[in-house]
Amino acid sequence: MEDRFKVTKRVGTFGIIGNIFLLAIKAIVGFASKSQAMIADSVNSAGDIFASLMTFIGNKIASAPKDDDHNFGHGKAEYLFSLLIAISMILVSVKMIIDAIMSLFNGNEIIFSWWLVIVCIVTIIVKLVLFIYTRIMYKKYNNLLIASSMEDHRNDCIITTFTLISTFLSLKGINWFDSVVGIGISAWICKTGIEIFMESYNILMDISIDEETKDIILDLVHGYKEVKAINGISSTPVGYQYIIFLTIAVDGNTTTFDSHTLADNLEKNIAGLDKVYKAIVHVEPFLP
Repeated sequence: MEDRFKVTKRVGTFGIIGNIFLLAIKAIVGFASKSQAMIADSVNSAGDIFASLMTFIGNKIASAPKDDDHNFGHGKAEYLFSLLIAISMILVSVKMIIDAIMSLFNGNEIIFSWWLVIVCIVTIIVKLVLFIYTRIMYKKYNNLLIASSMEDHRNDCIITTFTLISTFLSLKGINWFDSVVGIGISAWICKTGIEIFMESYNILMDISIDEETKDIILDLVHGYKEVKAINGISSTPVGYQYIIFLTIAVDGNTTTFDSHTLADNLEKNIAGLDKVYKAIVHVEPFLP
């Protein structure tokens, strides 16, 4: 658990440093060359700084241990801050779409500069390195905050590649493509924001555990011959894990000690699954 939060903190820190650097060079070159795609790219980097900052703060809160006021820890902070990241991405992207559409209809003459090309190449390299690193960490720890950063870095690689293409097309006087790329960049950011929003929203609204894990739990319970029936199973998320509530039925002649021992063993085995934070088993007498 501790490694998970340490890695997320490091991901957030690297994101902040990398995006501040990229924002500075993109904004300077973008406004100087009047490239709508590069300006949109710089705004995207500003959004990435906010996302990285939210990752850092959200992770710090989520890593706090459980206390008297929060009996199951602070894990949902991870999804609350991911929700804020998603909302910011959607709002920024809508503004950029409007600006790019206005630029497309009003006309936009790009001042070609090799600095545009250099900034694009530097951005692609930096973001590709950050994407590879965050992807490895996400696969290892399955943290939505890391996933948000990973999506940002991947999108930036694709976005900046199209910006680079529009920059070279401007040499041929094809300036409209720059605005089209700006619209495409913004739409991509909006789509990603909506996806992150829905995933965070579902967790905050106590979505049930996935069917695959539920089947694993049921198979585990069926492995106990003392269990005559499963009368109910439900779950609620706490951060990236779930609390499982299970009601089982056993022979009515089973002693209280034996039924409690069975429940304890079941709780320990179910809690051993990666996605399970805690299991609570209730025992009832079996009624044929």
